[in-house]
Amino acid sequence: MILPKIRDPRFVTIRRGGTLTDSDHHLLALWAASCAEHVLHNFESVRPDDPRPRQAIGLARAWVRGEVKMTEARAAGGHAMGAARDLRGAPRHAAYAAGQAGAVAHVAAHELGAAAYAIKAARAASPEGQRDAAGRRECQWQRDQLPEEIRELVLDDQRLRNDICWFVFDC
Repeated sequence: MILPKIRDPRFVTIRRGGTLTDSDHHLLALWAASCAEHVLHNFESVRPDDPRPRQAIGLARAWVRGEVKMTEARAAGGHAMGAARDLRGAPRHAAYAAGQAGAVAHVAAHELGAAAYAIKAARAASPEGQRDAAGRRECQWQRDQLPEEIRELVLDDQRLRNDICWFVFDC
């Protein structure tokens, strides 16, 4: 479970009664797509012929550009997660990261899921004894990619949901 039981209004769009602007929602989606893409090679190295995770990332970006509807990006996210079902370790986590990135178009709070699964992928891809350091490097890389407009929002979200995201944001 990576979503809070009570929705944070900062991740609900203004038109749905929250405070999230469309432009910040788009920035969250682009950041989530970047986080997922950064570890996608972990999936593609074992399933090079399965395009679902890459498609989810691409459709998240296409949604931001207004080229596809939210439902298409969300569905692609679900398909990416389906690609993970029979996998373990880094490939599975990378596909889940892509799935979460696709779902950001529907629920902005999935942005943290994409980041958390990407960190889990980086950890799992590393040799024993180096996993914590790999996770911290991935977490820092993600933070370096944050646009200034959403930086404090995401960092606060990481603090608030770190416990339900496997404490991956302790970097």
